[in-house]
Amino acid sequence: MAKEEGLSRVKTYVKGLDDVLEGGVPKKSIVLIAGSPGTMKSSLGFYILYHNALNEGKKGVFISLEENRDSLLKGMEGLGMDWKKVSKNMSILDIGLIRNQMSELNRKGWMDVFKMYIRNLRLNLKNEFLVIDSLPVLNTMADLQNPRKDLFQFFEWLQDLEVTTFIIHEMPVEGLHFSKGGEGFLSDGIFHMELRRVENKVNLYMSVMKMRKTDHMRDYFPLIYEDGFEIVRG
Repeated sequence: MAKEEGLSRVKTYVKGLDDVLEGGVPKKSIVLIAGSPGTMKSSLGFYILYHNALNEGKKGVFISLEENRDSLLKGMEGLGMDWKKVSKNMSILDIGLIRNQMSELNRKGWMDVFKMYIRNLRLNLKNEFLVIDSLPVLNTMADLQNPRKDLFQFFEWLQDLEVTTFIIHEMPVEGLHFSKGGEGFLSDGIFHMELRRVENKVNLYMSVMKMRKTDHMRDYFPLIYEDGFEIVRG
């Protein structure tokens, strides 16, 4: 794919990755961060928001559908990301309250409630970034009856928000398996995270499986975290 001139991009701040992406993710894209458990998917989504807030003052919202806010922040602080430094530009929404009230809500209306929260945040905060953690939990809570149709409408709705969105997606340990909802097709980009055993160690790898409007490699690169995320290119 030829490089699209004049296309606005946003940095991931993952060392080496933005070079692979011709400078970053195309602005207002919807990107899946997909992989098996333990592949630091949520950490990567948080990291992208955190460093855009820290370095550029760009506002982001992280929506956690499973892990509570305190647990999330504690884990990110363990990786050296102090949320207090970006609290003016980065918001964390824990949907636990809604989840605990699921018995009192009509499941068919849950997605509308979820959208209302996101829309209100967008209007009030003017955020440029959004992370949703995670898609399988969202599907379960919304009890989608027609996943392909419902996800298509949800992705269209996200596009209308005009923010750069990262959606965490849990996948099986073996192979690349997307659901019948077609999220792999609907998304603009896919970061795939994978664990591989190398002798007596388990190492983390990452590939850009897909990124529209971008001429990129599809190699699997070792992904490490020291002072920050970095892909190791040979």
